[in-house]
Amino acid sequence: MIKHVFKKVLDVDLDIPFRRLTYQEAMERFGTDKPDLRFGMELKDLSDILRESEFNVFKNALKNGGSIRGINVKGAALMTRKQLDELVEFAKNFGAKGLLWMQVLEGEVKSPATKFLTEGELNKILERLEAEVGDLLLIVADKDEVVFDTLGHLRVEMAKRFNLIDESKYEFVWVVDFPLLEYDEEEKRYVAKHHPFTSPKDEDIDLLEKEPLKVRAKAYDIVLNGTEIGGGSIRIHDTELQKRMFKVLGFSEEEAWKKFGFLMEAFKYGAPPHGGIAYGLDRLAMIMTGSDTIRDVIAFPKTQNAVCLMSDAPSEVSEKQLKELHIKIDL
Repeated sequence: MIKHVFKKVLDVDLDIPFRRLTYQEAMERFGTDKPDLRFGMELKDLSDILRESEFNVFKNALKNGGSIRGINVKGAALMTRKQLDELVEFAKNFGAKGLLWMQVLEGEVKSPATKFLTEGELNKILERLEAEVGDLLLIVADKDEVVFDTLGHLRVEMAKRFNLIDESKYEFVWVVDFPLLEYDEEEKRYVAKHHPFTSPKDEDIDLLEKEPLKVRAKAYDIVLNGTEIGGGSIRIHDTELQKRMFKVLGFSEEEAWKKFGFLMEAFKYGAPPHGGIAYGLDRLAMIMTGSDTIRDVIAFPKTQNAVCLMSDAPSEVSEKQLKELHIKIDL
């Protein structure tokens, strides 16, 4: 369908099947599950070569189960100190405590961290990040989610600043094997990454109670140029498996039957395996038309205040309308 639409509308020939990345690979290489593949600058894991480092920033990140990763911004070594300080502040927006930069210059590496690193560690960093004279290395050490989020955004930010993005390219990728669950620190329980009716991969079902965070889902997204344009999953269609899922999510059996008994009862009558995908056609239209905002391609866009300028909605309703909807206003 996508191939047909692009040929019909833009006269662009797309190669199918589209590339596929697992969720884990997308996060480790690009820092996001919505990777923009129009340029490189991939994340590299430096944890193994800095495991014995005496630098406290690195030691603390690894001790707390995190990682140390970096990107190489080719040809950006001559950024000013003010610009580098701005990047540090940019990184803090995504939870990073800081950002370590290294300017690879002729005959030296300029960085606040060089005094804390051995010559061997520094050389291994340069080698792992494939650094050459003129490059700028950006490194973050923290919990994985912070490292990925920070470097994922920095990667796109630097690509924009240095005009590394070919706007004429359309890079599609399927992202598959999403985690089924994640742990909510506030609620102190597991929650569904997609929704509680997503089916786990068959080979991971035995891990549901033992190692729930290792269970992969039959869920998938389609991504274009760093924007998710569609997503979907295969649903659970078995009563026992759905009960196990609710139990992992912290529902008592009584609560599960009270809220979703109609569904589990229906499964007993032989619901077939089923699933699908939903496309965000407005997002797709935005990219295809080269628009900067989704409001340009929505028929009746709302303003930032959620007002429709064409129909003047939301507006006051009449008593008759309220009565029809059985709504009573109690002031």
